[in-house]
Amino acid sequence: MPPRLVAPDARFRVSFLAAMQEFVADPGGDSGQVVAGQELERYGARWGRPSVFAGYVDGLNAERFEETPRVEGWVPCTHLWFVDGDRFLGRLSIRHRFTPFLLEFGGHIGYSVRPSARRRGHATAMLRESLPVARGLGLDPVLVTCDATNVASRKVIEAAGGRFEDQRGEKLRYWVGTGT
Repeated sequence: MPPRLVAPDARFRVSFLAAMQEFVADPGGDSGQVVAGQELERYGARWGRPSVFAGYVDGLNAERFEETPRVEGWVPCTHLWFVDGDRFLGRLSIRHRFTPFLLEFGGHIGYSVRPSARRRGHATAMLRESLPVARGLGLDPVLVTCDATNVASRKVIEAAGGRFEDQRGEKLRYWVGTGT
C-alpha cells in the first residue's frame, strides 16, 4: 500500500517522535522545524509516556471541531499525517477559515515532510490527497503559501495546480482548486 494521509493516531508515536528530532536537528529548517520545536518545548520528555502522547493526538483530532477550546486567534483545523505503514513521513493541516494573518501569509493548507523522507514526492502526494478533504470542508479554492526562497515547496504547489496570485513579504501565495 502506498503512503497515505490518515488522522493522527497514537500508534505512530515512536516514528513521530523520531521525526520531531529530525525536524529540530535539520540545518535547513522550515515550518516543520518551528512547529516541532514548539511542541517539544510544550511536551518535552512527557511525550515518551504513551498516555501523554495519546492525549496530544486526541487534542489534534479535536481541533477540527468549532467548539474545541483553542488559542485565541486560532481557527478550527483538520490535521492529517502522511504515513507509510507505521512510519510517520509528514503532516498537513487544513485551516477551515481565515484570520487576517492566514489570509495574508499562512493560507488554508500547511505541510511538512520529515527531513529523512524529503525529495521523494511525499509533499506533492500529501497536498494532492488533501484537496478532496478541503473540498469536503467547503473550501474551494484553497490558499497555499510558501517562502519565496523555498523552490521545492513552490514546485509542489504548482504541481497541484496552484495559480500564483502574488508575493507578500517573503511569502508566495497560490490558489489551488479542490475540484468542485
